Amino acid sequence: MLLIGIAGTELQPHEHAWLTAPGVAGVILFARNYKSREQLIALVESIRDITGEDFLLAVDQEGGPVQRFRDDFTRLPALAKIGAVYDRDPAQAIELAQEHAWVMASELRASGIDFSFAPVADLARGNAAIGTRAFHADPEIAGELIHAYVRGIHLGGMAAVLKHFPGHGSVAVDTHKAQAIDPRTLDDIRRDDLRPFLEGFSAHAEAVMMAHVVYPAVDDQPAGYSRRWIGDILRGELGFDGAVISDDISMAAAGVAGGVAERVRGHLQAGCDLVLACFPDVVEEAIAAMPTPAEASVQRIAALRGAVGSTWASLLDNPQRDQFVARVTALDLLP
Repeated sequence: MLLIGIAGTELQPHEHAWLTAPGVAGVILFARNYKSREQLIALVESIRDITGEDFLLAVDQEGGPVQRFRDDFTRLPALAKIGAVYDRDPAQAIELAQEHAWVMASELRASGIDFSFAPVADLARGNAAIGTRAFHADPEIAGELIHAYVRGIHLGGMAAVLKHFPGHGSVAVDTHKAQAIDPRTLDDIRRDDLRPFLEGFSAHAEAVMMAHVVYPAVDDQPAGYSRRWIGDILRGELGFDGAVISDDISMAAAGVAGGVAERVRGHLQAGCDLVLACFPDVVEEAIAAMPTPAEASVQRIAALRGAVGSTWASLLDNPQRDQFVARVTALDLLP
């Protein structure tokens, strides 16, 4: 199935047909789709008027450098700030990870958004695209914080999406711009990069997003196009039974599969349940390439629907929220 991008802050007439096309499961929103919280809620309502309540609405609202909705939302610090706290006070960092997640999730649910693509489970080992988006370089520390973050997301009424499986943090290249190749062995990746994901699975994360990285010691295809990574390792060896989501098919590293149609089919054939077509200029071709969705994928994707959320009025009247926001936002004042 597809999660598609739309152009602006209001639905365009031609986008109405996209929303009801076979195989389209939802919309992913970006900063280009956001002007204010009131405008966002109106956009959400206009989409649901066409599609109904089972249609998914998603966003990247990690905090730090990747937060699509900023004005009228809490400015969330980068996850690396929490990792830095862990180095001096592990217990406080675990609390902050859960509180950060709860603030993010509860605000999105109060705005009608089902889920965020969060948390980043990659290791902070110098990747150009990951940077401060990751908690820590140490797999054990990152795993503890991932577990706490998933717990906080769930308390906020939202599903968790771990990214970018099996680990994007240990290779330097940014896959938005070029092909990334990680030459390490599977044993090395198991020992380090998989550990935060395993902690997220133990906390019952509902989904993973695949990396567009090639790990040639395991497979010559990027992980999101790899039956070895998805079928044999993620589902078989690790026993993950949640939704598997591709990264954006518009990224440079996705081009190894060919054109838009080949990228969509390549991800689905490898075992992805949901394919991201984030830019409107690829949506029509992506829709045309969609086969009939598998029932198993439909069921896994359904778990990404948000639980009943608080209203903004009730959030603003919640003293515990005030405490969490104060503690979380204070992280940006730390050196």
